[in-house]
Amino acid sequence: MNESTQRSEVDAEHLTAVLRERGVTALADSQELVLVLDGMEVRRAGARAQEHLMKVKALNGQFVNGYRSFNVLGIGAEGRRGLLYHHLFSSEQPGFRSENVEIQQALAATEAALTDFAGDKTWVLDRGFDNDEVWWWLWEHTHSHVVWRVQHKGRVVQWRTPQGQWEERYLEATLAHLQPLATLQTELVVRLRGQKQPKRQPVTVEVAAVPLRLYAPKVKGSKEPRRTQAVWCVQVKVQQAIEDPWLLLTDWPVTDADDALRLFRFYRQRWAVEDSFKFIKQAFGLEEVQMLKLAAVRTLVALAWVAAGFLFQLGLTLDQPEVRLLARLGGWEERRNRPPGKLILTRGLRRLLDMMATDAILQDHQAQHGDLPPFVKQAPSRLMLSYVRMSTRAR
Repeated sequence: MNESTQRSEVDAEHLTAVLRERGVTALADSQELVLVLDGMEVRRAGARAQEHLMKVKALNGQFVNGYRSFNVLGIGAEGRRGLLYHHLFSSEQPGFRSENVEIQQALAATEAALTDFAGDKTWVLDRGFDNDEVWWWLWEHTHSHVVWRVQHKGRVVQWRTPQGQWEERYLEATLAHLQPLATLQTELVVRLRGQKQPKRQPVTVEVAAVPLRLYAPKVKGSKEPRRTQAVWCVQVKVQQAIEDPWLLLTDWPVTDADDALRLFRFYRQRWAVEDSFKFIKQAFGLEEVQMLKLAAVRTLVALAWVAAGFLFQLGLTLDQPEVRLLARLGGWEERRNRPPGKLILTRGLRRLLDMMATDAILQDHQAQHGDLPPFVKQAPSRLMLSYVRMSTRAR
């Protein structure tokens, strides 16, 4: 049997293409889209022999073995959501160029998928993407807007003096010139003074802004003046909060209370998709499963996104074969008005992970000894193992 006939549609490339197609369809009739780009780690702290392991940061700040992925979730009308991009990678894999290139590929693939979308698009980025090459790529190649959280306050920007002249300042120094624009009452998960733990609670939020200009990245050897882009620095301060205020930069004008509230809502929508990201990161114990090949890990994470795509309404329904496969593996009995829930899909994915891990061990045994043990060859589960092997042949 040749490679083309062996290959199953249960692989990362096919699964993510399906998710993207369903996501675009779910968001098509929206007038405006918020595009949340998120970085995620699959940590393999105890792994040594796995393929193409790189160093990723653990929750305690230490570096451990693992892989990285970038994901884009779109949010449209009435809170509708869709996964528009997913790719898991390693800096140690053949052909890897840089993380900036991976980010640009995520931006480009998402923009290409939304070519027919006529409304406004706004990218919302966390401080891990506070990188001038990221936003300048968007400004040079798309008509989308961008809002991102600042990590580097020491960059040099241009600030407009009261006399109307633009002068260079460190970004941090311009915060003294923030102009209050809006105050609102809302609910956030936050730790206030005197509290031991963060919790969801009513808070008062103050929003202020100041117009700036950002420099384009330096071009080595160029004698041309550096280009600039008009942006607004926006501070979002929660009264009585322990944490520092959010500091955002955006190319959307922020000149009055309505603009300020709109920017607050843009960035707050990052938390509207945290349930999906948390599900992928924690629900299935992906970090514990022992798989030897990067392509197999990619398939597992893509299948986790399939489950999330159904559970969190990212455009997938029970009509999707992969959703039904996970549900049946989880013990779901098809009944009218009783769709599978998180427990069933979690169990289904865990069972599939176990089978894939078993198949990897058996393939390793066969490579070392030339054959499988007789009791394995005779087992009824052999048929399922053959199916899983076809599903992961790309490894």
